[in-house]
Amino acid sequence: MPPLAQRNLMHDKVRLTVTLTGIVFAVVLIVVELGLFVGFTVTTSGIIDQSKVDLWIVSKGTPYIEQGSAFSERKLYQVLATPGVAHADKYIVRFSNWKTPQGAEDGIQIVGFNPYTGVGGPWNVVEGKVEDLKTPDAVMVDEIYKKKLGVTKVGETFEINRRRARVVGFTRGIRAFTTTPYVFTSFKNAQAYTGIAEDQTYFILVRALPGTDRAALQHELESRLRDVDVLTTRKFSSMTRIYWMFTTGAGVAVLIAALLGLVVGVVVVAQTIYATTMDHIREYGTLKAMGAPNSYIYRVIITQAGMSAVAGYVLAMFVSVFIVHASQSGGAAILLPWQMAVGIFFLTLLMCVSAAVVSINKVTSLDPAMVFRG
Repeated sequence: MPPLAQRNLMHDKVRLTVTLTGIVFAVVLIVVELGLFVGFTVTTSGIIDQSKVDLWIVSKGTPYIEQGSAFSERKLYQVLATPGVAHADKYIVRFSNWKTPQGAEDGIQIVGFNPYTGVGGPWNVVEGKVEDLKTPDAVMVDEIYKKKLGVTKVGETFEINRRRARVVGFTRGIRAFTTTPYVFTSFKNAQAYTGIAEDQTYFILVRALPGTDRAALQHELESRLRDVDVLTTRKFSSMTRIYWMFTTGAGVAVLIAALLGLVVGVVVVAQTIYATTMDHIREYGTLKAMGAPNSYIYRVIITQAGMSAVAGYVLAMFVSVFIVHASQSGGAAILLPWQMAVGIFFLTLLMCVSAAVVSINKVTSLDPAMVFRG
């Protein structure tokens, strides 16, 4: 690392501060936007991903989980009679209405599952137990939505579609991508809350016996069942994510914002490094007049950019950690997995080095004779 690069950076503290501020602003913006994108992606398919089943049986042509249609529960018995099936449970995800004792109403998503197996049920339970949902009218909500639903403690009663609902517990971190919170309850209660017939279901969740060929089981179920699709958990999760993040345009908007953050960073860093280079243009001319090769000067400029990138990245990550932590108590979570953090580090380096190219081009055409002019 040429010492000249460090001296150039530290020579003007104000300019260094401006450079680092630009990098920090760009990186934090990228972290927030990409973190929102990752958070939204995880949220849209969270119910599917956390089901821990192998196959989902859905009505024909269902594009994503919120658009399921009811079908006969008799298919459940066909599924259970299929070799290789260990367990199969009926499942409901459907929009409904929540009403507080004060008369306020809000939209919710009822999630009805089999509380005796727990398949497709709530996770991260922080108060109460999943087994409590076996009782009539029992429901469980996430603590994030307490204020939205008017819930303050376990034991309170509300109405769902004019039927009594009693809160028996709370989860933590189960967000809904839409503004309608998930409300977990038993499948039987969900049928009453959503008004579907007793002999119908919206989904069937299938677990295969250990050692079973999943692809072969999927093909066998497809040949036995009519008017439904048999999807792997990964496939159904992907379909749901693609719909919400790209078909609706929500994900594209977030990615465009992240790209704008990158552009802002490149522009700010390019301007600052260019200004720093021009301030020292006579020194670079002196180096060239003394016989310093262009490769050495290139190294100085690129090293300056790299040092700025590392310092700016460290400061940005420090700020980002607080932002990510603060978002955990809100409706929209910002996630920062380590893979993304590593990727953003190399992106920051690329941003700064790319910005340095502008300065390198200026030095390339520098005439060493300028040193001897007045």
